Amino acid sequence: MKLIKFLSTTILSIGIVISSLDCFACAACGCSLSSEAAAGYSTATGWSVSLQYDYINQNQLRTGTGSISSSQVAGINDAGGSQEVEHSTINRYITLGLGYTPSADWNLKLLVPYIDRSHTTYGQATSDQLTLDQISGSSVSSLGDIKFITSFQGLLSNHNLGIQLGVKLPTGAYGGPNASGTGTVGRNPAAFTSGPNTGDLLDTSLQAGTGSTDLIAGAYYNSKVGQDFSAFVNLQFQTAVIQALDQPGEDYRPGNQEALSFGLRYEANPTIVPQLQVNINHRSRDLGTLADIPNSAGTAAYLSPGVSVGILKDVQIYGFAQLPIYSKLEGYQLFPHVTGSVGLTYAF
Repeated sequence: MKLIKFLSTTILSIGIVISSLDCFACAACGCSLSSEAAAGYSTATGWSVSLQYDYINQNQLRTGTGSISSSQVAGINDAGGSQEVEHSTINRYITLGLGYTPSADWNLKLLVPYIDRSHTTYGQATSDQLTLDQISGSSVSSLGDIKFITSFQGLLSNHNLGIQLGVKLPTGAYGGPNASGTGTVGRNPAAFTSGPNTGDLLDTSLQAGTGSTDLIAGAYYNSKVGQDFSAFVNLQFQTAVIQALDQPGEDYRPGNQEALSFGLRYEANPTIVPQLQVNINHRSRDLGTLADIPNSAGTAAYLSPGVSVGILKDVQIYGFAQLPIYSKLEGYQLFPHVTGSVGLTYAF
């Protein structure tokens, strides 16, 4: 009965959000940190507010499992190819979270991201064009795609096993140039503001939103391990189910995403909790005429050390660094050397 109630309540909640109304520049880059584990899983009833800032500087080109130089990528164009030679993408995400736990069995969470992204590229440059005057730049600063997630954690008596169902809504600006390059599709897509491409619209995958409504499903488990440690594992899957860009020659569908995180928390001192996470992300290829299909899929794994600190009774802050330990990317994609996340939660 509890499971049936979970499904019906979640579907109703999603319907209410839709009626009132993840894309990253690298296939597997982004905020893969498990913020729930960072702040500590809780079954306390009431409201909570959170704020998280993520900094992701994608400043190295990679293909497969290794790095590659700009001149090597430009060599494809020397031979008559048409490969973009990207320069860098800096992502800054500020995510406001609002949570409500009516009982120990249930949790509702709304996540509202603000995206500040700067992107530079040489375009389809040849080796002799890798100069500063050939770099085109763009800036995206706007609301991203909002997520609403319902969690049910009443399957076990100690409430340490949960399942999730949620939705991502197309609230961010999306779109770009149509396939012929003669017009604009989507809603308020950003354009290049400097360099040879000034005025040209930014690629669809680099906009603040994807233009898609996505279904999110997941599960998590956490438990004490010995006297001073606790361990956790969580898995989340996201797939686009409705695309606003769905017309022939003007279509775009972001690839499916899977994220697996697991780790340990050292809780000998409940005020200061060091922890270590492993975060693994996979994204399948984007699809559609407006997608950069050959350069949009991959898998990445991060080792993420961090700490959470209780500064007041109901206020907690946390900080993490994410160190890439493995990547296998299709095509030629920008990738970070390290990413950083800091957050604050307040329960009341």
